[in-house]
Amino acid sequence: MPIYVMLSSLTDDGMETLHKHPERIKEVNAEVERFGVKVLHQWAVLGPYDFVNIVEAPDNETIARVSVELGARGTVKLMTMPAIPIDDFIARLREGQEEKEEDEED
Repeated sequence: MPIYVMLSSLTDDGMETLHKHPERIKEVNAEVERFGVKVLHQWAVLGPYDFVNIVEAPDNETIARVSVELGARGTVKLMTMPAIPIDDFIARLREGQEEKEEDEED
């Protein structure tokens, strides 16, 4: 299943909610999983983002729906990026090189 990196920043409302109810993080993870997205890893971080999540979803449409559903609450802003396993990336680059070599031979 495709892997995605989801970076999130809490809004003021989100920060207030987290301050009052820290367990809300796990509740949101359970909600996300009901959409068919599995949270593989999650870290709280310092800097422009508050959390880094590595998630697995069946497709881009599913992860986009999760982003819209969570973002619509007004408590978090999300940036979600597809992640390509490095071995798959290298294999795809090699395919491109082989195709180019074949074209040059013709």
